[in-house]
Amino acid sequence: MENKNRKTFFMFLMAFLVAFFIVSLVEVLRSSLIPSGAPEIPAAAAIEATVPGSFSDLAERVKPAVVNISTTKIFKGRSQGNNFGRSPFNEYFGDDFFNRFFGDMPQRDFKQRSLGSGFIISNDGYILTNNHMVENTDKILVKISDGKEYEAKIIGADAKTDIALIKIKPDNGLPTVTLGDSDVVRVGEWVIAIGNPFGLEQTVTAGIVSAKGRVIGAGAYDNFIQTDASINPGNSGGPLFNMQGKVIAINTAIVAQGQGIGFAIPINMAKSILEDLKTKGKVTRGWLGISIQDISDDIAKNMNYKGKNGALVSDVFKDDPADKAGIKVGDIIIEINGKSIKDTHDLLLTTASLHVGEKATIKALRDGKETSFIVVVTERKDKPEIALTKKSGAYFGIAVQEINKELAKRLGIPRDTGVIVTDVEEGSPADDVGIQQNDVIVQVNKVKITSLKQFSTEMSKAAEKKSVILLIKRGNSNFFVGLHLE
Repeated sequence: MENKNRKTFFMFLMAFLVAFFIVSLVEVLRSSLIPSGAPEIPAAAAIEATVPGSFSDLAERVKPAVVNISTTKIFKGRSQGNNFGRSPFNEYFGDDFFNRFFGDMPQRDFKQRSLGSGFIISNDGYILTNNHMVENTDKILVKISDGKEYEAKIIGADAKTDIALIKIKPDNGLPTVTLGDSDVVRVGEWVIAIGNPFGLEQTVTAGIVSAKGRVIGAGAYDNFIQTDASINPGNSGGPLFNMQGKVIAINTAIVAQGQGIGFAIPINMAKSILEDLKTKGKVTRGWLGISIQDISDDIAKNMNYKGKNGALVSDVFKDDPADKAGIKVGDIIIEINGKSIKDTHDLLLTTASLHVGEKATIKALRDGKETSFIVVVTERKDKPEIALTKKSGAYFGIAVQEINKELAKRLGIPRDTGVIVTDVEEGSPADDVGIQQNDVIVQVNKVKITSLKQFSTEMSKAAEKKSVILLIKRGNSNFFVGLHLE
């Protein structure tokens, strides 16, 4: 019996020693994988520390300053336009067919209505929203959180950034938002969007900042914040809030073919033009008087340039600010007023923020040596790249831009596939045939388009003939349209 007890004791002791050895070995291995001094935070605790428990208090605090905007535009037309629309009859037969058979039909007024959002920035009734929400409208109605409606007027608007400032005359002081700093926003931050998607008032959606500095082809000053907080038709012009309840962006665009992707204008862009909108009704932008291009690998190699950032000066306009300061073709601009320049888009955004009359310090590389210039900024006179054909006193009315790397990636096409439409003049031949923003012009009179310069050349030839046939790519479809100068 005694031997049996002794045997049991030794077996228990051996099991204990083996278990102790295994635990010690695991601890040694674990310690070797964790850097010395690194805090041990359980994964669940780390997640709980960053995910908000509720957005309710934040939403309740900021919702009163978000407004519903409804607009009405009145235009004249014939009733057959409603019956046939633009497709497929107009596209196949052409407008001349309908004008010939229905041209004598009387015109009547049609009302086009749209819904969007905005937010109050001062208690006396100033409201920020999108320009595309209010431009060319005959009536703007603003509904505030208590249900009261006021007619608004446009104080200032800027199509380039799609920002507008409107005003109402309230009966009493209004609740307002606090404008934040979009420059310090980080990818991964929680945000909430408030607006009126599909006309459903005061809708709150939440998500995170997915990316910054997005270029989506909306215009020359693209610099969008991307978010996965749901943004739908009717959210346009509404605010994107951070977790402190400050507006960091203006909800603006969605990707029709995508889900969970929305784009918003950084609030710092709105703040930079707010004074101009309020006092002048338009935006005055800075102008240096240069043409620039990105630095490709081949160019960098040939110029023996080791850096990656900067914008290469390809042209200097005579007697303009850069010319007077001594900047020359071939200079690489790397800094403006202490701000590093990453590429041509970055330089364009930085230049646009400069004030007329300001003395800007520009650093550039010339033959590998850094040189500083003092440039006195003048006012930019916008000259959009429109296919102008002043012969016959009319034009096709298309504003386009070259397809950069970001656009090509988003559209899923090679960079040398045509040019992208950035604007269509209302009432122009292009508008008449239904050309839209973000359409890609692939061919002009059966000539394949690979650059902006080639597009301009072919459109100039077309102007002399007063007609052109364009091959348009829209989404996954291609189709031809014919334009005629009147």
